[in-house]
Amino acid sequence: MPQDFHDLTVWQRAIDLTVCIYRLTQRFPKEEMYGLVSQLRRASVSVASNIAEGRGRLNPAEFRQFLGIALGSTFEVQTQLVVARRLNLGSEKAIDEATALGNQVSKMLTSFIQKLGSKYKSQVLIAKS
Repeated sequence: MPQDFHDLTVWQRAIDLTVCIYRLTQRFPKEEMYGLVSQLRRASVSVASNIAEGRGRLNPAEFRQFLGIALGSTFEVQTQLVVARRLNLGSEKAIDEATALGNQVSKMLTSFIQKLGSKYKSQVLIAKS
């Protein structure tokens, strides 16, 4: 049965990441509106959205798959932040904050995925018994 995603700490931190990215990109040059701004915003929103969508799925395997997609989006965000830093877009402090949040969320997702994998394997073994 689908469960509420609002209580997940990883989802809450992913929302923090998205808000941080939106604040950071508000100061980017206008010519980046359809480039790096759009990419960063979409990738950051994708993290929390995939966590939420996965939580609404009916089994741990599907949830784990969506967490994997969310993890991939954190790597997109981290890569785009490297590009922003090298192009001197946004403040160093804001980029550092976004980078730290992205790293934190990716670590949380990795841990969650591993725990779900163990739980799913246990359920499969019990079902086969």
